[in-house]
Amino acid sequence: MNAPSSPGSRADTAIRARGLCKRFGKLLAVDDVDLTVPARQVYGFLGPNGSGKSTTIRMLCGLLLPSAGEIEVLGLEVPKQAEVLRSRVGYMTQKFSLFDDLSVRENLEFIAAVQGISRVVAKTRIDELLVRYRFEGRQHQLAGTLSGGWRQRLALACAVIHRPELLFLDEPTSAVDPESRRDFWEQLFMLADAGTTIMVSTHLMDEAERCHRLAILDRGRLVADGTPPELASALAGRTLLIETDAPRRVHEVLAGIAGVLSVVQVGNSLRVLAGEAADSAQAQQLIETAIASAGQRAQVSVVAPNLEDVFVAATRNEARRPTCAA
Repeated sequence: MNAPSSPGSRADTAIRARGLCKRFGKLLAVDDVDLTVPARQVYGFLGPNGSGKSTTIRMLCGLLLPSAGEIEVLGLEVPKQAEVLRSRVGYMTQKFSLFDDLSVRENLEFIAAVQGISRVVAKTRIDELLVRYRFEGRQHQLAGTLSGGWRQRLALACAVIHRPELLFLDEPTSAVDPESRRDFWEQLFMLADAGTTIMVSTHLMDEAERCHRLAILDRGRLVADGTPPELASALAGRTLLIETDAPRRVHEVLAGIAGVLSVVQVGNSLRVLAGEAADSAQAQQLIETAIASAGQRAQVSVVAPNLEDVFVAATRNEARRPTCAA
């Protein structure tokens, strides 16, 4: 499952990293990561907190020096050409980092000035963004009084005010409601359709499934990389659904069996992920035998894997020896 992205031509590649490592003292936060991010797509970074997503993004956009490895972003060598790169990228963190005591328009005006955009050009661009992100009736409202969804929308508008070729988003929707998240993702796909490459980190499965391509990080290592359908198809035959009148008892029976990676209750059913060695027939027989031996009754069927199954399969490995030298 840990297959690297195909290189592709440089014109079709926005980010290329090889052997990327980052140490903080004895902590190895990013360990020998290779990445190839296609241009003009939404590329997802999926992983739990502490997996190295934010650290990797900060190295890719030149905010953090790598301990080892090579990075090329938009044809520029990072960190050597990080200053040149900054005018071509946008960066949005999960924490709202704009000015609460400035209005929506004033925040946009300030960011435009920081980006070196002339007042005449900035006015036209800000008017355009106010319409696109539906701020016409809120442009004079203080940013600090906006709800989470509106604050997020303002942060995105500020991040793209200079029309970046590449947009980094670090857990951008962690504190907003589902409706705001859906609207936010619609805006991302509009940006991608217009030619912007987007790299977004998340720990939310439904968001990861929206991405054109996805990388999964675990304890600083890249453990999977591909389109969501590609990653799911690699698990074909290893995911089973169990219908039973005693889900908790069957759960206890299966949880300790060698060859079972996970057992999750979904309503009155159980979803089981079998280990790498099992095909569909082996997995089904293993489960049925264990349930019958425990005196329980259940119906077992093979089902299509989802992204949560992919994530569990990629991250439920034994501890790996660090690759990057201390």
